[in-house]
Amino acid sequence: MITLRGAYPRLARQIDRPVNFFSRIGDHTLFYARALRGTPHAAVHFRKEIIRLIAEISMGAGTLAMIGGTVVIVGFLTLAAGGTLAVQGYSSLGNIGIEALTGFLAAFINVRISAPVVAGIGLAATFGAGVTAQLGAMRINEEIDALESMGIPPVEYLVSTRIVAGMVAITPLYSIAVILSFVASQFTTVVLFGQSGGLYDHYFNTFLNPIDLLWSFLQAVLMAITILLVHTYFGYFATGGPSGVGVAVGNAVRTSLIVVVSVTLLISLAIYGSNGNFNLSG
Repeated sequence: MITLRGAYPRLARQIDRPVNFFSRIGDHTLFYARALRGTPHAAVHFRKEIIRLIAEISMGAGTLAMIGGTVVIVGFLTLAAGGTLAVQGYSSLGNIGIEALTGFLAAFINVRISAPVVAGIGLAATFGAGVTAQLGAMRINEEIDALESMGIPPVEYLVSTRIVAGMVAITPLYSIAVILSFVASQFTTVVLFGQSGGLYDHYFNTFLNPIDLLWSFLQAVLMAITILLVHTYFGYFATGGPSGVGVAVGNAVRTSLIVVVSVTLLISLAIYGSNGNFNLSG
């Protein structure tokens, strides 16, 4: 009996494509729900592992610990982003004679866009990629299967613990990122370009909204959760030996970069909308 797949293989592949797409979405959703559901169990029973992971997130492990791990990487990225914002803002505003508003740009863009996005990219490129490689290596070495044979729930022990550790570490990590972005913008504007410090502080303090800082922290937390879920999924289900782990890391990083921008867009639409919660008047 001739089947559709045998008679029309191209048509069968086209039909299978949307089916496989929604199947992958279902696999992701089930894994994320299981990982989040296991966080209370992990916080109670695997506290030593969570403490170890918090240290690994902040200071790094192995060779990465020599340069300070995620803290230094994210701090350097936000420092550079804050300086670049000041350079572009001062020169662009100076073309129309309002370079005094550079402090406004630092308070407005760093909090709402620059610091969250850059911190998310740094987290994905450092700790996220490391998580995918670790779990992928454990999968191909059958260490995850060994955990199951010993009666240890692998998702709670390997994934949920990393989510809890990421939530604990993201607050000081993001605080450092925001502070360094502010410092870089002020140093570039006041010291390098010679603008009055009092003038810069006036516009910076006028337009720095504490509520925006809280929303920015919420955005960073949601971004960290999504990044960790994406990277743990690709690492947990890695196949194909060492080369498959490399492919999983690449796929996870690409997906998490899309997630970072998507979370920023959705949260900005949800919080600020078309109004922007902002008024500029003179």
